[in-house]
Amino acid sequence: MEMACRSGRSRAVCCSLLALLCLSHVSLSTVVSSAKPNIVLLFADDLGYGDLGCYGHPTSHSPNLDRMSQEGLRFTQFYSASPVCSPSRAAILTGRYQIRSGIWPGVFGQSSVGGLPHNETTIAEGLKEVGYATTIVGKWHLGTGGNNHTYLPTTQGFDHYLGIPFSHDMCPCIICFYPNTSCYDQCRKGSAPCPLYSDDEIVQQPADLTTLTQRYTDAATAFIQKNAAAKTPFFLYMAYQHTHHPQFASQKFRNATTRGTMGDSLMELDDSVGQIMAAIKESGVDENTFVFFTADNGPSLTREVRGGNQGLLKCGKGTTYEGGQREPGIARMPGKITPGQITKELSGTVDILPTVFAMTGAKVPTDRIIDGVDMSNILFQTHGKSERSHYFYYPKNPEPTIGLYAIRDDTYKAHFYTEGSHCGHEYRDEDCWGSTRQAKHTPPLLFNLLVDPSEGYPIDNRTEEYKTAMISLQKVADNFQATAVFAESQIERGMSKDYMPCCTPGCSPFPSCCRCNKLPYSLHTSPRW
Repeated sequence: MEMACRSGRSRAVCCSLLALLCLSHVSLSTVVSSAKPNIVLLFADDLGYGDLGCYGHPTSHSPNLDRMSQEGLRFTQFYSASPVCSPSRAAILTGRYQIRSGIWPGVFGQSSVGGLPHNETTIAEGLKEVGYATTIVGKWHLGTGGNNHTYLPTTQGFDHYLGIPFSHDMCPCIICFYPNTSCYDQCRKGSAPCPLYSDDEIVQQPADLTTLTQRYTDAATAFIQKNAAAKTPFFLYMAYQHTHHPQFASQKFRNATTRGTMGDSLMELDDSVGQIMAAIKESGVDENTFVFFTADNGPSLTREVRGGNQGLLKCGKGTTYEGGQREPGIARMPGKITPGQITKELSGTVDILPTVFAMTGAKVPTDRIIDGVDMSNILFQTHGKSERSHYFYYPKNPEPTIGLYAIRDDTYKAHFYTEGSHCGHEYRDEDCWGSTRQAKHTPPLLFNLLVDPSEGYPIDNRTEEYKTAMISLQKVADNFQATAVFAESQIERGMSKDYMPCCTPGCSPFPSCCRCNKLPYSLHTSPRW
């Protein structure tokens, strides 16, 4: 072309062609750079602050999450909104503390009547408004609505759903490890077998735990590949059953680690993360995909070595001590997030929604209080500062007459109330035990979390340090409580056997008769959607 452009008319034509090619290249670059980012939210279950290799565990095998940390940003002060499952899941999807949406006290059961109210705006609903394909794979735990499917994810902004809609210990335990090894912990008796939903249809009951994670992963990677090929921005919410008890694992991961059942379960989760990251890269959308990993609450210490590890933090699941709510947090987006960073900035799961909406152009609701703040400064600036000044702690069973249990700022944490948890029974620290009842602290317990993250040494309330810190914290707590209106409890709407998911309604003897296997696809093939 260069030779032909040297003279006359051919030169004019070629130069015009070159100009057009340059223009088209500029236009393409503009389109690529302005494309909406894909969002992948990876959410583990009952994973402790100290469970991952990159958070200091010496025998965990988590190479993919460790690599994600090296390639992205690792948080050291990131919090779940609750120390138990359902409320933490409501908070991450709505950007609001769980009391505002009515997801209190405790968690939904298999036959719960209530669910996440439809007047709440989820991340999926906001992203659908700006053109996103949305899918959830895994544990929902925000209500089903029985055979009417009133509260399933497909009614809450998600195009598709594949998963068990609650914790798998809420079903009778059958087989947890390939090929036919039973589960190590007791599960719920007298309930229906665990249902595996595809959208609003139960396609397998009981769900096969020995193939479940790979089935989840296949669905997630197929969703990524399909939408990347179609150049459709996507939101994947990957809510793992791992590492909630009873742990389970497929053939590949059975007895694969030195850490026992917890290690095998975590290794299978990590392998799934690796497959998802590979699908993102192979689909050509790596630099335009924001991936965030965290967990719903701390480890279940009553399960001892099978319950997870909170590292140096105090207590675990079910408590408002640090081990109950401080979680791993890892963010990755090549070219946008500087790799290898560690941030001490204060952040939490309620911050995910406003952050994602800021990145995508989705509209944050203005007709309600949003507790989250945009984390963009932390994510996209080197050593960026948080817009969050305080974090608030509610217990597993909040009470409107009591409200907050604790509050922290960037340095100090004040406990107004503490109590143990059934998930900490017989742990070495009696403060964690289920028999340790609610205690009101007057004056409040105060800890400097920067020097005492284990909450072992309360600051003397006679000191100026205590008095100065508490004046500030108490003022913020009082102002927050004035706006913290408890919505009608969805969990207190109770339970009904009519709401127990069953793929053969009307069968007998109920509910053990609820059994089927009508999967339209097998492992390593795409789901029907």
